[in-house]
Amino acid sequence: MSMDAKKNGVRVWYSSYSSIDWMHDAIKESLRFSRLRRKKNFRARIRLAVDRLLGWIIVTIVGCLTAVFAFLVVTSERWLFSLKDGYCTQGWTKARALCCPQTELSMLFPTSTTETECQAWRPWSDLFAWDVGSGSIQFVAYTFIAILLAVSSCWLTLLLTKSTSFVTRKESGVLGPDFHDGSETTAAPRKIFYYASGSGIPELKAILSGFVIHGYLGGRVLIAKSAGLALSVASGLQLGKEGPFVHIACCIGNIVSRLATKRREILSAACAAGVAVAFGAPIGGTLFSLEEVSYFFPAKVMWRRISFFCAMIAAITLKLLNPFGTGKLVLFQVTYDKDWHAFELFPFVILGVFGGVYGAYFSKLNFRWSRDVRNATWLKDHPVIEVLLVTLATSAFCFLNPYTRMGGTELVSALFSECHKGVEDEWGLCLSDPGSWSQVTPVVGALLLALVVRGTLTLVTFGIRLPAGIFIPSLAAGALVGRMIGILLQFLRYQHPDMRFFSACSGDNCIIPGLYAMVGAAASLAGVTRTTVSLAVIMFELTDTLSYTIPIMIAVLCAKTTADALEEKGIYELVIDVARLPYLDCKKTFLWGDRQIADVIIRDVDVIRLDQDNTVKSLRDKLQVSLQDDGNQDAVFPILRADDHDEDSTRLVGVIGARELEHALCIVADHPDETITFQITYSHHPLASSSFSSLLDDTNRSSFNIFDFSIYMDQAPLTITLNSPLELVQQFFVKLGARYVIVTDMDGYYEGIIDKKTWLAFLNEAGDH
Repeated sequence: MSMDAKKNGVRVWYSSYSSIDWMHDAIKESLRFSRLRRKKNFRARIRLAVDRLLGWIIVTIVGCLTAVFAFLVVTSERWLFSLKDGYCTQGWTKARALCCPQTELSMLFPTSTTETECQAWRPWSDLFAWDVGSGSIQFVAYTFIAILLAVSSCWLTLLLTKSTSFVTRKESGVLGPDFHDGSETTAAPRKIFYYASGSGIPELKAILSGFVIHGYLGGRVLIAKSAGLALSVASGLQLGKEGPFVHIACCIGNIVSRLATKRREILSAACAAGVAVAFGAPIGGTLFSLEEVSYFFPAKVMWRRISFFCAMIAAITLKLLNPFGTGKLVLFQVTYDKDWHAFELFPFVILGVFGGVYGAYFSKLNFRWSRDVRNATWLKDHPVIEVLLVTLATSAFCFLNPYTRMGGTELVSALFSECHKGVEDEWGLCLSDPGSWSQVTPVVGALLLALVVRGTLTLVTFGIRLPAGIFIPSLAAGALVGRMIGILLQFLRYQHPDMRFFSACSGDNCIIPGLYAMVGAAASLAGVTRTTVSLAVIMFELTDTLSYTIPIMIAVLCAKTTADALEEKGIYELVIDVARLPYLDCKKTFLWGDRQIADVIIRDVDVIRLDQDNTVKSLRDKLQVSLQDDGNQDAVFPILRADDHDEDSTRLVGVIGARELEHALCIVADHPDETITFQITYSHHPLASSSFSSLLDDTNRSSFNIFDFSIYMDQAPLTITLNSPLELVQQFFVKLGARYVIVTDMDGYYEGIIDKKTWLAFLNEAGDH
């Protein structure tokens, strides 16, 4: 048995909202793998081969299931979205796109008569022969169905994914939320979350950083998130489904990965699969998992290959399922056949600056709305009413304008589309005479109105209690501005063809408004989420070309720089702040100034003294009082002994976690007056290398002294001296994944402790980044 594992102590379960001890997990994984490699017989070699192949098998299953769930969500959402306008007489389960399939020619060159040629689609106004006007009937039906879909999604989220409903047997002991022994000491109440609401990416960042949220990636949340996402997007609310695909993929990854031990790595691979099915970009999905979501991305090449492999399997499976019936992985996948010109660099920079300004102020305003309105007024206790009001406002403001009424992916697809000379498209974006101001004015005005309406509605929509993503609304905002700039430049070029600015132009299609829409979309999404490399690669994969590498890179970098200058945090970091999730951002650099460890150390933490009598009852009371005072689920108890030469000073013997102490006390709960011992000289007990425990079973109790808690004690905690620099403490938490650090003086005497949540609070108060 490895002495490293023995000295690290037994670990039991992690409670919700506690941090993971990465170092202990690394020791356990190293021990498990060394056991497999130590044996040389044929059976051991088979087990080692299976262990190496298990990861590949799991990510294959995860990739396939992620694509299947994405297919189900997309197809059901398209049908429900079209149901607001009418139904198909050839089959009520058919979406409008399937009821009125376009020919290949009409898909390439859509015309204004395409809509009138479909006789199979019947609007609701034809069903009700009332004397109030077809438009009024259509609006009432549209609004009623939209509210029904949105409220159904909200109810599904509230009823199935309330955080207090996820209580496992492991959390029902001394410290569990249902524990009551007649005393006045109770655990601090927990903040209520609804696991299926939002995009899920901020919570996933916290989970992958080592923060436990029981049930967040479970089967119940998977079903609620998938069904609720289809309902919420179909309602017409200003939100997207691409971000929640990452949460859905991680739920699948978590469920399937119960067969393996490398759950964190498989969740990183699942994130890549989620982005791959959302944008049809397996390479971009792998980079997104590394850049934005995964706090810990192993340096081992194997796991990087597995993330890429999982994204590839998901993309291939979705391609075979063909959710849109066009062979494309996403609806707004486009292909341009013309190159850009040097004079267009200036408008690309302008789009980048706009994306940064939009992203910064959108994030700020959404944060303040969530903090000061949603969570500080009566809306906090009435989420269904909030959803109803937002849906009603969305229907009222979006019904008449085609650019606000259409779905987010359809709008982005229309804005990205390339125009052909002399051909008008269905949505009026391709002008028969781009040099006519009478044609340009109404289109630009409608696009500007759509930008204001959609941007405002997205501001109040993102964060309501139903599944909602921010990718598509952000892309749409930038695409609207980009299309407007492209149309105006095209008009200017037709009016002044001899201008020196356009000297590089030749031919009528010199300026492509769809290209500006694509660049603007990338810029706005970069400003909101602060992603750079992965976003650029996603856009390359969407356009199937590298011809527009420079425009996209310029816009993304300008947007990121501008947004960082105006608002330090992106939308996901601000959501983490609103939810108060203990997430330690490893990418930030802190200025410590004259601050020292003495400013953050906790000196009055409850300790266990070996020179005092420690009974079952006294330790239980100490445990409950400690958890009641600060509610810290990461609480630990330093175990101290008096110094041999100075009885007033103490030296550290080890540390025992609150959950380990609770587990041990549950075993001996029937003997409240018995004395508990902690052996200073460590006994080589075989259970000491475990990360989980089944010590409650009667079959295991006879093999050791149940009143000796030494096997739960970490005898080798991370220790730092009082005069060490704060940057060293930061690296302990960031690079080593420590849950706590013990502080001693120069002579090795115990001074206090710094746990991860205390360190986070200190960083938030410090302010200077």
